[in-house]
Amino acid sequence: MEISPSKLNDWMNKMDPSLLQIIDCREPDEWEICRIEGSKLIPLSTFAESINQFKDSKSITFVIYCHHGIRSLHATHHMKSKGFQNTYSLSGGIEKWSCDIDPTIPRY
Repeated sequence: MEISPSKLNDWMNKMDPSLLQIIDCREPDEWEICRIEGSKLIPLSTFAESINQFKDSKSITFVIYCHHGIRSLHATHHMKSKGFQNTYSLSGGIEKWSCDIDPTIPRY
């Protein structure tokens, strides 16, 4: 259910971008501070309604992240319950991404 920052980085470098959707489930004020390049903001507060936009994209791999990985686990569980099997939460969130992969991303 979880994916490490290094594995996500590998996927981002090797997978066809049209087959990988990275979703940031933090709130807009957090998004303004920092984000993973290419991610789409879908706040957890609107997540349940918003994932309907992907109903015809169940073959895509989804990786969801938040600040530390707790909210993204909730979002991942929700997507899996709706039939999105290739869905993962970024372990440690954007905080761990900043530490392990991209130190230019501000930590807060």
